[in-house]
Amino acid sequence: MAIGAFCIGTNQIDLKTATKKGIAVFNAPFSNTRSVVELAIAEMIMLMRNIVDKSVKMHQGKWDKSASGSFEVRGKKLGIIGYGNIGTQLSVLAESIGMKVLYYDIEEKLSLGNAIRCKSMKEVLEHADVVSLHVDGRKSNHNLISHREFNWMRPGVIFINLARGHVVDIPALKENILSGKIAGCSVDVFPYEPVSNNEEFISELRGLPNTILTPHIGGSTVEAQENIGNYVPGKIMDYINTGSTSNSVNFPNLVLPTLENAHRLIHIHDNVPGILARINQSLADHNINIVGQYLKTNESIGYVITDIDKEYNKDVIKELRGIEHTIKFRVLY
Repeated sequence: MAIGAFCIGTNQIDLKTATKKGIAVFNAPFSNTRSVVELAIAEMIMLMRNIVDKSVKMHQGKWDKSASGSFEVRGKKLGIIGYGNIGTQLSVLAESIGMKVLYYDIEEKLSLGNAIRCKSMKEVLEHADVVSLHVDGRKSNHNLISHREFNWMRPGVIFINLARGHVVDIPALKENILSGKIAGCSVDVFPYEPVSNNEEFISELRGLPNTILTPHIGGSTVEAQENIGNYVPGKIMDYINTGSTSNSVNFPNLVLPTLENAHRLIHIHDNVPGILARINQSLADHNINIVGQYLKTNESIGYVITDIDKEYNKDVIKELRGIEHTIKFRVLY
């Protein structure tokens, strides 16, 4: 009936097949947002101060006390690519510690605080002292950042990818780290990641200077896991008990009122013309009055909720299930 992804990404789920079978999919789009943002803030400060290399030297017994190449983040320009749940909260926190925020998103988004929306990604990359990626995993984002985009960036830029592994061209990133174009880099996600903690992590980025590599732990905090553990089951139970599809990844989103003294009929069907008319005709033929009705569609399916106020003949249920292009039908009450 439903699938819950206890994370943000849903690449591991065949959404098209789930939709065709009438299975609602829910994820946790913002339960770990704060955890990712805090890591981004911490890493940009560490990289601007060149703490990683200094720590490595200390472990080797080398005392390298110097201010060279070490900067405050206050007054620096943070360029955010992707101004969604994570990008917007990062914008607010970065501004609170004195950074100037520029961002680019393919959709029109409300700027929070004093953040400035740029007309293109190129504009952001040309002006940012720190670049942080917060885009989704859609196929069109493959190698979103490659040689051309690195050429747009300012010399000495700090580069952070806590988004998706395949959005960055790794050989191009390595080349720009070694050349010094990128003064510091942090990567939490990779094109290929070990399937378990027992598998060796292989990457061209290993051993590079002032580079922080973390094992996809941007959202891995106790608080985030608790939030996800509450959020996803809550959405599934709302769907099972009320038919609400709020924040579903693949279903039309409907938030439904609490039902009292009525029956709720849920009809999932292919998005073709005339289905609603056939549902209502069946109800009318059985002299059933509609208390409330809700319809929403996406490119592939239609989702109809009908509340009725009287006992119904089971024959009407058979008729509704038998309507052509029906995917699933169920009675809540």
